Amino acid sequence: MSDSRLQPGMDATYIVSGDSISKGVVYDETRSKYVILEDNYVSLLQDKLKGAVKNTARFGNTLMKGIGSLKKEILKGKPSMVLIEYGGNDCDFNWSEIASNPDAEHRPKTDFTLFEKMLTDTVNFLKSQSITPVLMSLPPLNADKYFKWVSQDNPEAERNIMKFLGSVTKIYWWQERYNSTILKVSELTKTKYIDVRGAFLAHPDFTQFICSDGIHPNQDGHRIIYDKVLEFVKANYGHLLKDNTIGCEV
Repeated sequence: MSDSRLQPGMDATYIVSGDSISKGVVYDETRSKYVILEDNYVSLLQDKLKGAVKNTARFGNTLMKGIGSLKKEILKGKPSMVLIEYGGNDCDFNWSEIASNPDAEHRPKTDFTLFEKMLTDTVNFLKSQSITPVLMSLPPLNADKYFKWVSQDNPEAERNIMKFLGSVTKIYWWQERYNSTILKVSELTKTKYIDVRGAFLAHPDFTQFICSDGIHPNQDGHRIIYDKVLEFVKANYGHLLKDNTIGCEV
């Protein structure tokens, strides 16, 4: 992988391409709605990195949507590095359709095989532009809470969704398949990745860092992602940090 634009003395710029996690979306329990967390992991990183960070992440982004926007951004000006965070929406289903008709054929928003191909193509495209891609693994979800969330505490919806799934644990398994694909693409393309999932699973009860919807990291979860990304940058591109130190603030 060429890191020519990330050498000491070079003016580095960064793009974060992802979905609502990188956008900083959390579920506000008090107001019962989604809001943007001011101290999300991307905004915290901006204070630590030399050079500008452009966050192009959007709520609801799949890989296909996000990469289309990313290519437009690159035409405006090539970044030195692109942080790629996708998979959470790609592996998701239309749960209301499943609740209405569990026996029909239902497909995820991005087909499993297509996700792998698109992610591989994206990485190769960035490298062909002398841009350094960095992949991120998926934060684990809380399957029980996510099941309750998508069924909206509706007993009939719960029964039908369960009929489709067979088991609540299948939600975790299905997301894990997409996460494994991210790691596979990392290995096959020799692209670095940040083990966000491992950082969460290092805690005996990682669910305390996930919002009540079962899928979005909460404020403490964003701190975990921030610390992990900062650790990665220090280990691989320490010269890009303003002070080249990691201070895990509280």
